Amino acid sequence: MELDRERITKLAKDFRNRSRATVRDRWYAVRFNLLLALQAGVAAALAWIGSHEFLGNPSPVFAPISAIGTLASSVGQRLRRTFELIIGVAVGIGLGDALVFAAGTGPWQLGVIVTLAIVVTIFLGGGPAVVTQAAATAVLIVTVEMPHEANIESPRVIDALIGGVAGLVVIALVLPLNPLRVVDRAARPALGRLSEDLSETAEALKTRDAPRAQAALERLREVEDHLQGFEEALEGGRETSILSPVRWHRRGALAQYVESSEYIEHAVHNSGTLIRRAVTALEDEEAVPEEMSNAVALLAEAVRLLRRDLGLGVCPESAREQALQAIGQAGRAYAEGVGFSGSVVIAQVRTTGSDLLRATGIERQEANQLVRRAAGGHAGKAASEAAQQPGIRPSDRPSGTPSSEAGSAR
Repeated sequence: MELDRERITKLAKDFRNRSRATVRDRWYAVRFNLLLALQAGVAAALAWIGSHEFLGNPSPVFAPISAIGTLASSVGQRLRRTFELIIGVAVGIGLGDALVFAAGTGPWQLGVIVTLAIVVTIFLGGGPAVVTQAAATAVLIVTVEMPHEANIESPRVIDALIGGVAGLVVIALVLPLNPLRVVDRAARPALGRLSEDLSETAEALKTRDAPRAQAALERLREVEDHLQGFEEALEGGRETSILSPVRWHRRGALAQYVESSEYIEHAVHNSGTLIRRAVTALEDEEAVPEEMSNAVALLAEAVRLLRRDLGLGVCPESAREQALQAIGQAGRAYAEGVGFSGSVVIAQVRTTGSDLLRATGIERQEANQLVRRAAGGHAGKAASEAAQQPGIRPSDRPSGTPSSEAGSAR
């Protein structure tokens, strides 16, 4: 009886903790998407007013639908989404009206219209958004009663155009997102997870706790999903910085994030190899000098500082210094003596540190030189030289300008 009571108490406590976490996560999701909800509401209202009041359309159903569709599309694809909406509406209207005129309305007519709309749209090369919009429009043509007036097909297409334009106007002028904040929020889970897992690996190396390092490796796999959201946010940031005049001043800081994204992805992949070999080194009971743990811990701090400075739109000089210090510690660990897996960990510290240097805006050749000096025991001198590198400052390069070098230093 006592054991049952304790078990029930434990289950109730776990349920309360999970409930609090769920409510907190959901509230965070609401706050994160609140502006998007406001954008959709304002865009739908503007689209209705534009079609109903100014063009005299008595039932402008497609205008708010198109506006919401534009806002609901993936961030960074709204311009393309607007054109897809218009094409999809036009295809759906054309097929729907033709078949309704020829065969009337009913369940089988609805099925035939939807099938034809999808087939024709795919044949024309439309993507999933166009196909969905064409099918949905065909359904509306058959099921929604429209006023009996001549030439209503053209106002329907114009409604779609008005809705798309209304969505873009809201995005660009009425309630524009802060592109740097959007990208920073998307990068936070990936870089935060990477920093935490590197820190956990450093502690595992210090305490020779292989299961702890293995757990960090398993959690690191979550970063892959976060990286996809990060890339989508970068596309959205670029789109907003182009469409919205009030956000043009963010182009330089956004360019810094864009330039860094490739090397952030490299750092994630190389960190995975680092942690995997750390697990093996611990399981094989290889020598693990204290400097090896210090190197991984400094690498984790470099990642944290990189995210902070990129989010602020400033040159990430602190991240450079920490990365070079990590490489210096790795060099000392190698001199102390390590096994085969330990030598791979040392190599991956250097490689990941090089990726982080590239992410701060240092070109490949200069990054290679700094890594060699730091690994040779001159981390302080290398950090001093790195601090003098301009990197990518908000005013240095306009948005979308490619780097003169590509690829990560190795």
